[in-house]
Amino acid sequence: MTATEQEVPLRPFGRGLVVLAGLGLLAAFALTVDKFRILEDPSYTPMCNVNPVLSCGSIMRTDQASAFGFPNPLLGLVGFSVVLTVGVLLAGGVRVPTWVLTGLATGAGLGLAFVHWLAFQSLYRINALCPWCLVVWSVTIPIAVWSVLVALRAALPEGTARRVVEAVWSVRYLVVLGWYLVVVVLALVRFWDYWRTLL
Repeated sequence: MTATEQEVPLRPFGRGLVVLAGLGLLAAFALTVDKFRILEDPSYTPMCNVNPVLSCGSIMRTDQASAFGFPNPLLGLVGFSVVLTVGVLLAGGVRVPTWVLTGLATGAGLGLAFVHWLAFQSLYRINALCPWCLVVWSVTIPIAVWSVLVALRAALPEGTARRVVEAVWSVRYLVVLGWYLVVVVLALVRFWDYWRTLL
């Protein structure tokens, strides 16, 4: 038996992927629909325009919203569909090769890097936050962190590196929570002038 089959809890991980990818897919779908509505009618106001800071429409009209020449939410539709499919397989007890876990971790890592670029653009260039994008960011972080840890646990032989990964795995929820806190603090600090008017 491989390390994957013996030690890595793939069923719970798969169930987590299904929930997270399902939320991400829903957000990507909502963003895609709103983007097409804006393309059809430039005066359209998305429902996620809540206030001057939480505003999807202002973000959807920027160059950053089509970083690769097409609307970013299309990446989410494809990416979250793949994650959802892998999650369903794992939750169902299907034994996947280690390369599938490695591919999932690689894709999720690239997604995480892209999400961080988008977060920087939103906070410091566009000066607005998209509520649906926040959902995508929120689910991408644990998908990436847990996918990388699961892939490493499955691939690494016994030794110091494996023990480090196991130690991080045991506090994986704290890692994600800490990541969330950093993003929240950055958003609070960046838009503090607006937030304090609500107090």
